[in-house]
Amino acid sequence: MADLFPPFDPDAEPDSPEPRRRRFQAVPMRVLLPNLVTLLALCAGLTGIRMAIEGRLELALGAIVLAAVLDGLDGRLARLLQGTSRFGAELDSLSDFVCFGVAPGLVLYMWGLETLGSVGWIAALAFAICAALRLARFNVMLEDPNKPPFASDFFTGVPAPAGAICVLLPVYLELIGLPRLVASPAVAAAYCLAVALLMVSKVPAFSGKRLGARVPRDKVMPLFVCVVLFVAVLVTWPWTVLSVICVAYLAALPFSAMHHARLTRDYEKRLAANAAGDAHPPAVAGEAADSRPSHLN
Repeated sequence: MADLFPPFDPDAEPDSPEPRRRRFQAVPMRVLLPNLVTLLALCAGLTGIRMAIEGRLELALGAIVLAAVLDGLDGRLARLLQGTSRFGAELDSLSDFVCFGVAPGLVLYMWGLETLGSVGWIAALAFAICAALRLARFNVMLEDPNKPPFASDFFTGVPAPAGAICVLLPVYLELIGLPRLVASPAVAAAYCLAVALLMVSKVPAFSGKRLGARVPRDKVMPLFVCVVLFVAVLVTWPWTVLSVICVAYLAALPFSAMHHARLTRDYEKRLAANAAGDAHPPAVAGEAADSRPSHLN
């Protein structure tokens, strides 16, 4: 019985409990914030799908545009907070496929491609598939160590958010008031396939990653005024502004390709000069660009 009930010693120190081991490692908030923005973009894309199914196309378009804005913010926020992670990159790609591959295709199909039957559905499928292929290629190219120094200034092919905004141009034109003869379902199906091919092509598209990275002090106030005016114009005439943006972006692709070709020629000349032992090789524009991977696709 003495072993079961040891004598009480008032001077004995109580047994200290063993420290509890933490099961999960704490995640910094700077890593969580970009992923939360990505999840908000995913919610916007899914809401756009619901609005398209219910026939409320204007709300569906607004949700996709909101998803594109949030998608542009999460990558910049991750780089600003130094919160980039592999998990965030994968989550961003999955969100982009839903928001900029599935949602725009369904909106186009509900808008008028369904009148074409199987042809319209094939066009919507092709767009979603090309968006998935484009995102997969983007993730693979991030790990390429042989990229030229100016590679971060360009996307290979039209990025998924830009492709989603541009492929909805026929819907914008009809909402402006143009007749269906201008933006007919047949023309929209051909246009959808063209944008899908641009996403999986190797056409260099300006990325704009360095745009606004550093703003001179004397340009801060004019920048604020321009942003406020742009938002006001976009809210007042959304479909006209989006139509102009789409046309301007597509028209700028040939100039982006020519600029990329010039930078490539200069870079190859520099490599040849280095191989020949030239002490002063020609400089390449954009060499100081930030080549860190981002979430923007």
